[in-house]
Amino acid sequence: MENQGGITVRRALELPGLRGGLPEVLTGEDQLDRPVRWVHAGEAPNLPALLKGGELLLTTGLGIGARPADQRAFVRRLAERGIAALVVELGPRFPQLPAALVDTARAAGLPLIQLHREVPFVTVTEQVHTELVNSHYALLRQVEEVDRRCTRALLDGGGVPRVLRTLAEFAAEPVFLETADGRLLYSAAPPGDDRPDPLQVWEGLRSGRTADRDRTPSGAVVVDVPGGSTAPGTTGSVRARLVLLPVSGRLLPVHRLAAERASGILAVVLMQARQEEELAARGRGDFLHDLAEGRIAPEDAPAQARVLGFRPGEGPMLPVVMRLADPPEGLTPGGGWAVLVRAVAEELAAVGVPALLGVRPVEGRVPVLAGLRTE
Repeated sequence: MENQGGITVRRALELPGLRGGLPEVLTGEDQLDRPVRWVHAGEAPNLPALLKGGELLLTTGLGIGARPADQRAFVRRLAERGIAALVVELGPRFPQLPAALVDTARAAGLPLIQLHREVPFVTVTEQVHTELVNSHYALLRQVEEVDRRCTRALLDGGGVPRVLRTLAEFAAEPVFLETADGRLLYSAAPPGDDRPDPLQVWEGLRSGRTADRDRTPSGAVVVDVPGGSTAPGTTGSVRARLVLLPVSGRLLPVHRLAAERASGILAVVLMQARQEEELAARGRGDFLHDLAEGRIAPEDAPAQARVLGFRPGEGPMLPVVMRLADPPEGLTPGGGWAVLVRAVAEELAAVGVPALLGVRPVEGRVPVLAGLRTE
């Protein structure tokens, strides 16, 4: 996914307006993928104070200053503002760019481009801004498509798991839904056999939050799922949190926009009674199913089970599958299973049996992994 809802300095230099000026990159060759937020043209000495960051600055150099000290200060202030690049058109003011200007830009890591031919700055501005608008429109179309797919997944009965899987496929990264206090409800991974198991990823994230629960990895996307403040497990008006982790690549603005749209869909679903509890039960059911099918390595299983809340003793494990040939009324694929799982878990806990219970509603099964006592 390359579209970030903007264009880069490199792309701006490829447009006809700047290309016609025969641009030459003098410094910051490794920074040409910086995003361009806007184009600004000017000649005033106080230009840096007028900028907010991300601008492609076009100038003939009249406001840069004649003394090397002024030139160095001008470039340093631009770098501090975080502009995307400085483009200077050669001409009467600067037949060639001064060494102080070039050296300071290089030291600051600021892309400095000189134009060997005169170009209409208004044309450059129009072309870059048109490209920005088109890029943002393309980004919104991507988000609308993901929103449509998430809504369709919900209407087709896929529930929250299908919504999360749709988002994970779009971002090509693992997606997690957690309670407001950091407890994992459900995880989804993008398709592909070479992808890391999301529970392993979550275990690493969870370990990193030991000292500071609110700390998330750099580049992660975290979006609040709104909900009522009186619901169990909520904090304030946040019912849950949607977390996208950049495991394989880099998350882009389009992924945050898609997550924000998905959070609205999830909020509606989670407002129904016991949805968080039922979703967690489905997540445990998926884990137990994958474990039984041999899709989870034995050495990885204990850590992943701990993430899901399983604390067995030292005795052997007993896998059991409860199959309801004729599920009672209320146990539909969309709800009621959390009540059954809670009741069974309470019965086992009453006799001192640690157990991990999940649900597979479509199959009418309740997989159980129980820890047996050795005495």
